Amino acid sequence: MTIKEIFDSMDYGTAPESASEAMAWIHDHGATFGLFIDGAWTKPGDTFETKNPATGEVLAKITQAGADDVDAAVRAARKAQPGWAKLSGHQRARKLYALARLVQKHARLFAVLETLDNGKPIRESRDIDIPLVARHFYYHAGMAQLQDAELPDREALGVAGQIIPWNFPLLMLAWKIAPAIAMGNTVVLKPAEYTSLTALFFAQICDEAGLPKGVVNIVTGDGAVGEAITAHEGIDKIAFTGSTDVGRIIRKATAGTGKSLTLELGGKSPYIVFDDADLDSAVEGLVDAIWFNQGQVCCAGSRLLVHEPVAERFYTKLKARMAKLRVGDPLDKSIDVGALVDPVQHDRVSKLVEAGAAEGDVFQAPAEMPATGCYYPPTLITGMSPAASLMQEEIFGPVLVATTFRIPEEAVAIANNTRYGLAATLWSENVNLALDIAPKLAAGVVWVNGTNMFDAAAGFGGVRESGFGREGGWEGLLAYTKPKRKPATLKPIPAVAAPKGAKVDELDRTAKLYIGGKQARPDGGYSKPVWSKSGALLGHVSLANRKDVRNAVEAATGAAGWARTTGHARAQILYYIGENLSARADEFASRINALTGGRSGRAEVERSIDRLFTYAAWADKYDGAAKPVPLRGVALAMNEPVGVIGQFCPDDHPLLGLVSLIAPAIAMGNRVVAVASEPFPLAAADFYQVLETSDLPGGVVNILTGSHAELAKPLAGHLGVDAVWSASGADMSSLIEYESAGNLKRTWVNHAIDRDWMGAEGEGREFLAQATEVKTVWVPYGE
Repeated sequence: MTIKEIFDSMDYGTAPESASEAMAWIHDHGATFGLFIDGAWTKPGDTFETKNPATGEVLAKITQAGADDVDAAVRAARKAQPGWAKLSGHQRARKLYALARLVQKHARLFAVLETLDNGKPIRESRDIDIPLVARHFYYHAGMAQLQDAELPDREALGVAGQIIPWNFPLLMLAWKIAPAIAMGNTVVLKPAEYTSLTALFFAQICDEAGLPKGVVNIVTGDGAVGEAITAHEGIDKIAFTGSTDVGRIIRKATAGTGKSLTLELGGKSPYIVFDDADLDSAVEGLVDAIWFNQGQVCCAGSRLLVHEPVAERFYTKLKARMAKLRVGDPLDKSIDVGALVDPVQHDRVSKLVEAGAAEGDVFQAPAEMPATGCYYPPTLITGMSPAASLMQEEIFGPVLVATTFRIPEEAVAIANNTRYGLAATLWSENVNLALDIAPKLAAGVVWVNGTNMFDAAAGFGGVRESGFGREGGWEGLLAYTKPKRKPATLKPIPAVAAPKGAKVDELDRTAKLYIGGKQARPDGGYSKPVWSKSGALLGHVSLANRKDVRNAVEAATGAAGWARTTGHARAQILYYIGENLSARADEFASRINALTGGRSGRAEVERSIDRLFTYAAWADKYDGAAKPVPLRGVALAMNEPVGVIGQFCPDDHPLLGLVSLIAPAIAMGNRVVAVASEPFPLAAADFYQVLETSDLPGGVVNILTGSHAELAKPLAGHLGVDAVWSASGADMSSLIEYESAGNLKRTWVNHAIDRDWMGAEGEGREFLAQATEVKTVWVPYGE
């Protein structure tokens, strides 16, 4: 081709990256790899092949770990963990710094290995993935350095089991290992079966960095290895990134084990283009949103929502850009779209498109497709309805589905019409519109006039069935630490039994339920007596059932406007509740003494008033943050309410326990369905009379009474509930966690560990963190 022809066609020339160094490293290991356990390589056992998806050629043989191997890795990690945690933050920081430097030193080799094993273009591995890996280790070296001073009341969880996907093999490893070991945990990590090579090379640099034996252990293999890690009794924490279906299985498998859990799961992220957007920039952003890594990205902008006035013009520009996309050898630096990771994934994408394409108009990029390898053409399907199967299901490939909207409210409604909630992108030159829409989107991350922006300083994670927990930033450290506390076993308190030959000298009082701001009779029509220890009948209490749970959740859902009130307005109401409780302090103190048979009623009431004032103070002071991300712009970490929270109150403090759960939740803008203390429920019935006179909107707080064990399943399993907290004396942590898997709601349960409700353990930032989701909104600025 002559120079004139090149300028006429503007074709790229090839720019192949050599794979010789990467292949030499593989062959130096005999093209067969064992496991990395306790700082040493095991002899290879039964193996499976890992292939280059661009060519189908075998790269190496990888050991299939067994249950005994997982057990050995966990024992090594358990043995190493106390010593690693006892090191100073500075000592751990030096090791993470060494890892960061070694990642940079071997950056080219890491990038080529990643591309060979995964099929993504070398430009993405080299310019995005590997620099972010180094950034995470640098950032968390700093976190380790600051731990002693900034997190003095928190400590490591112990041994973390980590299971990562094949789409970002090394980056996901860094997201998980860096914060875990920075905080003093040790790790057993399983890379994806398709893409183990960079994890194995990372094991090598752990040795080079002088990381103590057992701090990082790498076990390879198929899903059975992940199951063994999840089930192992020596694991304290499971961190999983992968599909929603597998995440649901893991949630059920870990229920009741006491393991901490974070899940970063699937997504069907909206990409919203308003009519005032810079359309050319939005097109370029969309190329990155959906064809980055061949669309094999959990937060890919796979649902395009275009404002009707500019839809046809935008589609025309997009198709013209698609026509210039280059598909081919991922090691060619001029290639835009590489190979899907495996023939299995290629077949899945093909079948989904074949089944759903008839619901819209299909356009595929006219790119020249290689004769061999797992390649799929960039695809656009327009004219879809929001309910179409391809608009709802995660395809995980280079396929974009599109629809239009007329007004911003419709855009929000379509964007949120999904079971997922991982990320969202919106394009508009109107900053007022952008910042109005961003908080309304059900997503853990929102990008304004940009896409796929990531950094170690900014939390990443989802809501709904995209999982829970955050990775990155200060919020990410909560997933690998716990409050320093001496655990005490919780002793359930039985209700006082009816005395023999009991006589009732006066009319009894039957307390109703409190639903939607009104007293309500129980659906089943049943109640039970409540006796004092001296044998006096204190009253009757309603027994709620699953239909009462349904009614209470409906009332809470209908009070969604509470989340949009200002922190100042919520604070005023909490102060007012405290004021009205104070006016009836003597009455409540007497009631608590009668219920419990003790003399601590006055102290409990005073602490309850104090706690209401505490959360009134926090209502407008639990700040977000502007994260110091390395771009000209800002990443805003905004604390948003979780939604509807189900709560089971502690047995022993019938008023304080109720207030300690309700107050932080509503202070942050949530609505609650609280189940009162089971042995002493009448204090809660008295308390809702205070709520009735305190200007609290109906449905914000709903109070049920009855058996915790019987109400746990319908409340934890309700798909309209976004989180469940349990401080109950009943043994139901396992049941709540298991039932929560339906919509993957957050849970915060006690696992039969007691809490000092009168002391500092009964309030504070731990409660506020459980009452909020961190949404990260990225806003780049400049022309």
